[in-house]
Amino acid sequence: MVKSVKPKTLKATVTHLEIKRYPHTLKPLPVNLHASLIKASNIPLHFYRYLQWQVGREWHWVNRLRMTDDHLSKIVHAKTTHIYVLGIDGAPGGFFELTEIGDATVELTYFGLMAHARARGLGAWMLGQALSTAWLMTPARVIVSTNTLDHPAALPLYQRIGFNPVSQNEAIIRPLADEEILAAIKSTA
Repeated sequence: MVKSVKPKTLKATVTHLEIKRYPHTLKPLPVNLHASLIKASNIPLHFYRYLQWQVGREWHWVNRLRMTDDHLSKIVHAKTTHIYVLGIDGAPGGFFELTEIGDATVELTYFGLMAHARARGLGAWMLGQALSTAWLMTPARVIVSTNTLDHPAALPLYQRIGFNPVSQNEAIIRPLADEEILAAIKSTA
């Protein structure tokens, strides 16, 4: 029997950003792409975990993959949670998740593209769509957090569209162990 090796913990600097007004310019959908955004009103948990795994595995998005079905369902099926799935040529290519917070704040909780959707000009367009959707909720501000383990283009993209850093903190990320990865993959089947 092979013993599983426990992954080393990782350190990350988390940057918290906000935007208080609707961006003046948003990127159009790149030409020659068949893309759509569909609101997932009652997303099945296995599909949500699939999105988390496919978009976030390189960036150590582990929190939602570790949650029980009950805990995860309470979050993603809440009336304050809004999940939109990017489709490219009829297949999933990424997603964004918005959370309404009680103090006239909307959080861009998750935002990302799958590997096959990256480097096609979709990131800036999809971020604009996420912000347009957030502003339909009439917030005083939209917030987002990113960290040094995320895609290197994340922070510059947020700042380019108008987000301003408001604080930073250090975080310890515990990557998924082999058993957790296997469980996460099985739960998406």
